[in-house]
Amino acid sequence: MTIDRQTSLLLILLSVLWGGAFFFIGVAVRELPPFTVVLARVAIGAVLLVPLVTFLGGAWPKTLHGWIPFLGMGLLNNVIPFSLLTIGQTYISSGLASVLNATTPLFAALVLAASGDERLIARRIAGVILGLAGVVVLHAPWLDQAHGQTVGMLLCLGAAVSYGFSGLWGRRKLTGVPPITSAACQLICSSVIMALLAGVLERPWQLPTPSVATWASLIGLAALGTSLAYIVFFQILNRSGPVNVMLVTLLIPVTAILLGFLVLGEPISRHEILGALIIASALLVIDGRAFDWMRRAAFA
Repeated sequence: MTIDRQTSLLLILLSVLWGGAFFFIGVAVRELPPFTVVLARVAIGAVLLVPLVTFLGGAWPKTLHGWIPFLGMGLLNNVIPFSLLTIGQTYISSGLASVLNATTPLFAALVLAASGDERLIARRIAGVILGLAGVVVLHAPWLDQAHGQTVGMLLCLGAAVSYGFSGLWGRRKLTGVPPITSAACQLICSSVIMALLAGVLERPWQLPTPSVATWASLIGLAALGTSLAYIVFFQILNRSGPVNVMLVTLLIPVTAILLGFLVLGEPISRHEILGALIIASALLVIDGRAFDWMRRAAFA
């Protein structure tokens, strides 16, 4: 599927929301253990969305079997990747985690091709590889610092693989489900699972009271990087399919740099501009419009 103007704007919005999530996680893991951070993320997110579903007249699953699609999505799109990314960020920086997360579209394309849901066309693979090259250029000056951080990198790559499978699950099990319902139900399922994991492994009720900064990061992570982000995510998934929605992971490093420049006054270097241009080119290649423009220009 190609990407229309509204979907492109939604992708940009989602990249800002999820780009900020890496920052919030980086703040929270300084004081709290990983599973507790993930529990707070999904539980607060669910609390925020449940009243909204009720207010909008959304329908809840009426049987245990009706919750299975949301349980699967919660595992693949929340529990597994959130946990792996959060643990990974105890080993590596938030920036490197976002770079590794940018491999998601490649894994999504491979998963969908292996399942027979989408053909693995050359244009899509070329675009994803070009996008990954742009991400490398974007962060090239400090990639050498990742030496000795293999565990963190592998954890983040595992999260990208899980996201790839979540796109397939969402297409097969949640097509046609209202975005707000999908987001709320998967967060409810994820909260139950994470409450068990965090309760057994970390006992969060015994931890020291977090600082104001940590509470603020958890609320921002849940409200912006989870609740609102998933509403936007499922809008894109329903409009353009799983591979296109995963393109947001290529934009996250770009938006992280732009947010740093606009909010924190951090300078933008030449390699960052070059990386952003390469990533923009990759999105055009995957979308296919660049080739349409060239064909029209050739026959004009």
